[in-house]
Amino acid sequence: GKFAIKTAVEELSPDVESDQNLDYYKDKVHVNDPNKSRFQNFVDGFRELRMEDVDPNLTAAERAAIATALSPLKRHLKNRHLQMIAIGGSIGTGLFVGSGKALRIGGPAAVVIAWIMTGSMVYSVVQALGELAVALPVSGSYLSYVSRFIEPSFGFAIAYNYLIGNLITMPLELIAASITVNYWDVDSKYADAFVALFYIVTVGINLFGVKGYGEAEFVFSVIKVTAIVGFIILGIVLVCGGAPTDEGYIGARYWYNPGGFAHGFKGFAAIFVTSAFSFAGSEMFALAAAETENPRKDLPRAAKQVFWRITLFYVISLTLIGCLVPYTDKHLFAASSVDASASPFVIAIARAGIKGLPSVVNVVILIAVLSVGNSCVYAASRAVLSLAHYGFLPRRFGYVDRKGRPLVGILLCAIFGLLSFLSASSNYGEVFDWMLAISGLNSFFIWGSICVCHLRFRRALSVQGRSTDELSYKAQTGIWGSIYGIGLIFIVLCFQFWVALFPIGGSPNAKHFFSAYLSLPVVIFFYTCHKLYNRSWTFIIKSSDIDIDTGRREMDLELLKQEIHEEQQYIRSKPIWYRIYRFWC
Repeated sequence: GKFAIKTAVEELSPDVESDQNLDYYKDKVHVNDPNKSRFQNFVDGFRELRMEDVDPNLTAAERAAIATALSPLKRHLKNRHLQMIAIGGSIGTGLFVGSGKALRIGGPAAVVIAWIMTGSMVYSVVQALGELAVALPVSGSYLSYVSRFIEPSFGFAIAYNYLIGNLITMPLELIAASITVNYWDVDSKYADAFVALFYIVTVGINLFGVKGYGEAEFVFSVIKVTAIVGFIILGIVLVCGGAPTDEGYIGARYWYNPGGFAHGFKGFAAIFVTSAFSFAGSEMFALAAAETENPRKDLPRAAKQVFWRITLFYVISLTLIGCLVPYTDKHLFAASSVDASASPFVIAIARAGIKGLPSVVNVVILIAVLSVGNSCVYAASRAVLSLAHYGFLPRRFGYVDRKGRPLVGILLCAIFGLLSFLSASSNYGEVFDWMLAISGLNSFFIWGSICVCHLRFRRALSVQGRSTDELSYKAQTGIWGSIYGIGLIFIVLCFQFWVALFPIGGSPNAKHFFSAYLSLPVVIFFYTCHKLYNRSWTFIIKSSDIDIDTGRREMDLELLKQEIHEEQQYIRSKPIWYRIYRFWC
């Protein structure tokens, strides 16, 4: 059982720095051979990095745990990469454009309340995930945790829903990028050319490996964060009457007229999906846990950054938007939900009469769209790898080359990305609406499963006679944060069911319901198929049988506890301002 797993891990992961183990790694790691041409070295980099076979006497779950722990992905992500992925990873079209639709449906007060509630839920989720990822930095991260801590069939359903969601979102974001370019009245005949350009850029970045993804996201996030901070400063000036127009002091004028709520409580309930979409990707930093140089040091700081993103970037900027743009503004009713002209950030600056700056904001929106597409390729390719490790996909899908790239996963994303060229079809809108409906509630299922995994992990520690003292990072919200997250997710799903069944301004109809709630039947379908195929009627893994060791990089728990104690003592010896800083950052 667990002893066999630990022994297998130790045998398969010798010290790479030891001379006696160089023979083990000489065929595993790609190193440029001076006796070969550059082209030959380039070709060799695409060859599969094969690891030793695991003991076949182990169970499928045990073999999968070892495979995710020993994934040959490269550990090239540094602290600065994780920091910017955590801060800017979810800043995309959901905030820059989707918030305009939310403002139109819910009104400024509903937007701020919905984003605060969703943000508090996401903060609890990220804290729980941070604890799990620091303890077990395995490939596939939260996708692997579901099969490991809850039950394989549920893990199968969640992983496939996540994979499909990212495979579909990538072409959607490429189309969104081409639509964003139309802000500058570019001839429509060049639309396919822009789609092709963005397609090559997105796939090309991921072909540079995790280091290419990390550097690209670092640059994208710096640009997005700079733009948000700049808008907040400008927004405060405009609200206080500093616009070049004669409008004068604005204050909370639009919160009174036309009002804080556009469609009452139903409008408030309807915008939670939009707010969740804007936070999608907050968990992305943990997906990169297996490719992080020092997860124990870097992941906790990345998890804590979510607090600042929620308070500074979302709540403050959207509060200012509600002060600068009334929900009755005609530009909020643009035909396309990805049309940059419907962005409340662009509208706010245009209403202030500032020339040229709306185009700058539109460039930021374009970068944000490409960033989301880039992240979708990264997330989907790692999801493919996780599914292959657990036997949910053929073994060939777990192909990782000597540069640490999951090539088959990236190839699958590239194939699905070709769907973006359907933008030339006159009916592409309806096709993609249904494709997007398949994963519309994807984030809620992922976040809910993370909270459940955290509770199961803590329960397993307790039942197996272990304590949280061996955890180098504990969720600041504790188990109550996970309970709160599960409760709020359930309430939001009920809200969405109500709005899907009885839409605002319309009568009940099947098409609208399934376009908004199709994700749930999809998850149930995959769950049922896995149960029937494997004929496994175990609905949850016993807490005493949960493996809480395989995948840890620090196997000497007593030494780890001593290091944790010394770090805590060091922080306690510092001034209070430093202790507060370390708590939040």
